[in-house]
Amino acid sequence: MTANAHLCLVLHNHQPIGNFDGVFEQAYQDSYLPFLDVFESYEQLQISLHTSGPLMMWLADRHPDYLDRVRMLVDVGRIEIVGGPQYEPIMPMLPPRDRIGQIQTYSAWLQRNFGVSPTGMWMPERVWESSLTSDVVDAGIRYTVLDDYHFRAAGLSEEELTGHFLTEDDGRVLSIFPGSERLRYTIPFRPVAETIDYCRKVASDSPGAVLTFGDDGEKFGTWPDTKSHVYEQGWLRSFFDALTENADWLHTVTLGEALRRTPPRGKVYLPDCSYREMTEWALPVESQESFDDISHAMADHPRWNDLKAFIRGGYWRNFKTKYEETNEMYARMMDISRRVCEADAAGADRGELAEIRDHLYRGQCNCPYWHGAFGGVYLPHLRNAIYSHLIEADTRLDRLAGVDANTVQASADDYDFDGLQEVRLSNNRLAAWIAPGRGGRMYELDVRDINHNLLATLKRRPESYHRKVLAGAGDGADACASIHDRVVFKQADLDQRLQYDNYARKSLMDHFYDEDATLESVARGESPERGDFVDLPFDTKLRRGADRVQVQMRRDGNAWGVPITITKAVTMVAGSDRLSIAYLLENLPQDRALHFGIEMNFAGLPSGADDRYFTDADGNRLGQLGESLDLHKVRELSLSDRWLGIDISLQIDRPSGIWAFPIETVSQSEAGFELVHQSVCVQPHWIVAPDAEGRWAVTIEMTAACEQATDVVSEEQVISL
Repeated sequence: MTANAHLCLVLHNHQPIGNFDGVFEQAYQDSYLPFLDVFESYEQLQISLHTSGPLMMWLADRHPDYLDRVRMLVDVGRIEIVGGPQYEPIMPMLPPRDRIGQIQTYSAWLQRNFGVSPTGMWMPERVWESSLTSDVVDAGIRYTVLDDYHFRAAGLSEEELTGHFLTEDDGRVLSIFPGSERLRYTIPFRPVAETIDYCRKVASDSPGAVLTFGDDGEKFGTWPDTKSHVYEQGWLRSFFDALTENADWLHTVTLGEALRRTPPRGKVYLPDCSYREMTEWALPVESQESFDDISHAMADHPRWNDLKAFIRGGYWRNFKTKYEETNEMYARMMDISRRVCEADAAGADRGELAEIRDHLYRGQCNCPYWHGAFGGVYLPHLRNAIYSHLIEADTRLDRLAGVDANTVQASADDYDFDGLQEVRLSNNRLAAWIAPGRGGRMYELDVRDINHNLLATLKRRPESYHRKVLAGAGDGADACASIHDRVVFKQADLDQRLQYDNYARKSLMDHFYDEDATLESVARGESPERGDFVDLPFDTKLRRGADRVQVQMRRDGNAWGVPITITKAVTMVAGSDRLSIAYLLENLPQDRALHFGIEMNFAGLPSGADDRYFTDADGNRLGQLGESLDLHKVRELSLSDRWLGIDISLQIDRPSGIWAFPIETVSQSEAGFELVHQSVCVQPHWIVAPDAEGRWAVTIEMTAACEQATDVVSEEQVISL
């Protein structure tokens, strides 16, 4: 047989829900448009193109001429449109109804706009579980692309991965192409000849082979330094020239064409897996560091190439344990999905339900649910976008159920799948989730008027790449290295900004500090915790009134070994944008002072902008939200965000000290290491002076007032503490 091979070039273009419009536009100008400009003139070449739903709809709105050009190339058979789930979710994260629904929804969109019903799909982040097979096939898909890493994990050798394979689940059969990791690293980072020589060797060893490159289109211009390399220095034209010159033996075809031309290489059942780098990122930090150390130490071992096929990292679902904030988003999404299913079964209005389901699907976009070389969970604007759509869906479902200004609800369930019951308080303005089993903390607070979760916070925690931060910028690797190999610092002195939190950055976190604790020591995490209230369980009661609900929590604990009882209650009133938070401390000693603080965090209020600021009771501005405050004997503090249109005020019924400081992470993105503002921590604190009976109490009225929104009822506590 003549030595020849087929090369499938599969581009995956994606921008997530919530990304900035300027990022979309820059990626369009740097990657999507110039790639098309170059590709159009090479009439012999074919590619398979996947464009995620969020990006495709942005292009349809902002650059319809681009889609017209793509459509013409589709019509002449040069571009194959690859489908997938509409809003790019990680497929195993979804219940089967949403997996199928997302795929079919996007296929219908592509049919309306391109006149094609895709039979191939892009598997988001190539996260795979065998049970996906039946759902993908039921959604109308015949083939997809994973990584050769998946196949090697199943025991196949590199020499066998020169075609497509069949897999099966519950009698449904799906074809899978193994995407080449080697090609992912040579295209476009290595000289063109290196890729051609590799393809030639494969063609010689396995005539008729199918080689598949499947990777991000952003690496052709958007990834750091690639615009110059790919376009200005001519790498892409050189690559397409080489493919054209070698077309007599190297046939550049679409996935669908390769499927028609070549029989399957066999049948395979692949383990739960994702691409290699993702399995490493999913590991706990200590395991990730060990994995990295061992891999580097063994790299020169003569048997390493034989051994590494059997060594794998972690499992994608464990991002939900590595980052509890991911689990909170996931659990919230699953609750909405369940409620949509129930509303559908109950015969809810189809038009309204379709809009609600679209918000649910948007809230499933994968990017902020994980973290690796890309910003992921560390990017507040992506987390906020997820919550925005989930909150909108939740509010609309409530309206379908008859919730109005006179409705206030309280319920208890295991909302976050941790084996403990959480409490949900909600009216038509606010929804609060409280975890009595985790220190009575409030871990989500939704402001429905603006679809914003004030507690979409992020804890500062160790990451394996922090070792690179501590080691410094290194020697400055290849200017056009892969993202996975780059070490770039976007700010100076990031090693001095590394800091880790002992507890989640949530609200109603109860601290006891030494009397001499200061703003600086607390902000740096250097004031030891002297009580056992911040993370241990409280006993709980729910109370319901005609127009209000209350969760009351009580814990018999200790501070400095002294037995103390804390009772705290959160009250919500129908139609109100205010929470009343009451604390009662009992059994306080008369012979010593206790330093008590209540931590609150507020997310989605960016720093470094003049229209995001603190004010005092008289309306005087105290600085931007990224600044630190050390206030004494005050009764009120407000945080304002004019862009969101919200004012959060804390009114305290006794003179208080208040510490406020930013929570900032040192995290990794595709552009390098950077400092990211996550939330504003506000801590009212007191040197507690008990009454004659050893009691001390405080009440805080927390109001989240949005522009053009007013309270419709007055508030009183259901019970007095």
